[in-house]
Amino acid sequence: MSVAAAIAVDAMGGDRAPGEVVAGAVMAAAEGVHVLLAGREPELREHLAAHGTVDGVEIVAASDVIGSDEEPAAAVRAKPDSSLVTACSLVREGRAQGVVSAGSTGAMMAASLLRIGRIRGVLRPGIGVLLPTPASPCLLIDAGANVDCRPEHLVQFAVMGSLFCEDVLGVSRPRVALLSVGEESTKGDARTVEAHGLLVSADVHFVGNCEGRDALTGEVDVMVTDGFAGNVLLKGLEGAGAALVFELRQAAASGLRAKVGGLLLRPALRERLSRTDPETYGGAYLLGVRGLSVVAHGNSSRTAIRNAITYAARGVSVGVVERLTERLAGSDLREPAPTRTVSHVADRPMGDP
Repeated sequence: MSVAAAIAVDAMGGDRAPGEVVAGAVMAAAEGVHVLLAGREPELREHLAAHGTVDGVEIVAASDVIGSDEEPAAAVRAKPDSSLVTACSLVREGRAQGVVSAGSTGAMMAASLLRIGRIRGVLRPGIGVLLPTPASPCLLIDAGANVDCRPEHLVQFAVMGSLFCEDVLGVSRPRVALLSVGEESTKGDARTVEAHGLLVSADVHFVGNCEGRDALTGEVDVMVTDGFAGNVLLKGLEGAGAALVFELRQAAASGLRAKVGGLLLRPALRERLSRTDPETYGGAYLLGVRGLSVVAHGNSSRTAIRNAITYAARGVSVGVVERLTERLAGSDLREPAPTRTVSHVADRPMGDP
């Protein structure tokens, strides 16, 4: 794959940084993506040298690092020379068209807002994660950027998610559903009930409430919720998937017949499991900012980092940000209050998407 895009990468962010991040960047560069690695230059040069001669990878010096335990907005303001802030700044400066980080989700949110900015009219950006279904993927939004949301925030997530599915995934009239504890319009807390009423009249194909069990059925295209419930659902699905794979492997090794059957099923199972692997996309788009931000899992391997970088590059090539900006300009969205720019990301630490 050849992709004409420059992607900035927070090389010091993530549990396996910088080694696995550098390795993933080298893999992405081999596929035609120009990668700008932001981080501590001596460490990055040492890791990069282990891969021999590498074309398409550039190091941008950044001496500081934002830890996962730091308060996000304060850390972004206090550490302008951190790898994460530097990577986001490269997008603002036009040296890169997208940014990827496996570091703190809250800090990535804050840095994207402060350094790149929001699309006009967007109250809060939301993390959109693609969940595998028998048909086209289901977009879960928000998957961890905003713990506390108001009903109007959920409506905007629905609008952005719907536009993303239409313009990027090619889904005609995406079915939008609101995550709740029951399908009835009266189910859920006061915020969910109010959001349901607003979504009924919103400019989306709203099909009503859904439950967590509907995430992987393919019955909805966009599942809307706040970042707390979305992240809990996402982590629950990941855990259930890992447990299922473990049980299948145990069963396949339980006897001679099982081993023979496992060998026969292995090709089909491998293809099926690859569709549900969290590393397939490598990350999730932060929808609503003026540049392409991709939030990767904190425990990302080199394969996941490569996929996150190429996922960002594909987003650039199809104009995700430009399409959302154009479509949102004609939507009935309320202008955000200037005083709420990043206050919400400081409420509490966010989980990885």
